[in-house]
Amino acid sequence: MEDTITTEPMVRVTRLKKVYESSGRRVEAIGDVTFSVARGEFACIVGPSGAGKTTLLKCLAGLLQPTSGTVELEGTPVTGPPPGMAVVFQEYGRSLFPWKTVQQNIDLPLRQKGLPRPERERLTAEALTAVGLADVSRAYPWQLSGGMQQRVAIARAVAYEPHVLLMDEPFAAVDAQTRAELEDLVRSLWKTLGITTLFVTHDIDEAVYLGERVLVLSASPTHILEDVPVGLPVDRDQVTTRSTAGFAELRARVHRGIQDAKAGRQSTAQSIVGTAQ
Repeated sequence: MEDTITTEPMVRVTRLKKVYESSGRRVEAIGDVTFSVARGEFACIVGPSGAGKTTLLKCLAGLLQPTSGTVELEGTPVTGPPPGMAVVFQEYGRSLFPWKTVQQNIDLPLRQKGLPRPERERLTAEALTAVGLADVSRAYPWQLSGGMQQRVAIARAVAYEPHVLLMDEPFAAVDAQTRAELEDLVRSLWKTLGITTLFVTHDIDEAVYLGERVLVLSASPTHILEDVPVGLPVDRDQVTTRSTAGFAELRARVHRGIQDAKAGRQSTAQSIVGTAQ
């Protein structure tokens, strides 16, 4: 997996700014954000409540037009949802069509991509196998547990064969045990497929456990307060990894960054903004 990470940016964000204006009210959600993510990298984004994490992700996905600044995917400016990107949202129940089967939900974006039926069937089957749901292809989302529904949403994203996968707090609505299982699933898929992944979360432990790098956002108007290289082994375990001194030190560092953000302070640690580790 490490061999797939290069210094060539897959995603480049430059001086991104987003201002909301309505009824004479002006809210500067994102102040000035610059960073890049290397091909094959797994980066997590954390920040205090109201820091604009979801707004940032929507700008990256081309779902929201920034007020100024640029987002580039493989050197091409993002002006709308790019074909090489997939997004997994927190509200899996609203992202799946309840009247379509699991297989049909995964097949839909592949149809829109213009793939022939045999290729769509292959990708759907492989994606369901990868997330451990090969036996529920004919079920409907409402017949599945919350964790299984989110696995379907992940399978749909993976089947699309994206160059970049964006995930917006995808495990916030599931129980702790399911969350741990889904974390390991996403980590395993990243190692196997090498998809460049940006994962937005409010959970510090989750960010450190999943990421090769953690971007800490300031309070609004948002900028990158700190860029933390994780440096834990590629193979991770929910019990062993989380009990190491290295994990505890990283967690404490990110936690201090969040507290600095809430207090409006500059980070007490040195920032490495704008580089891909």
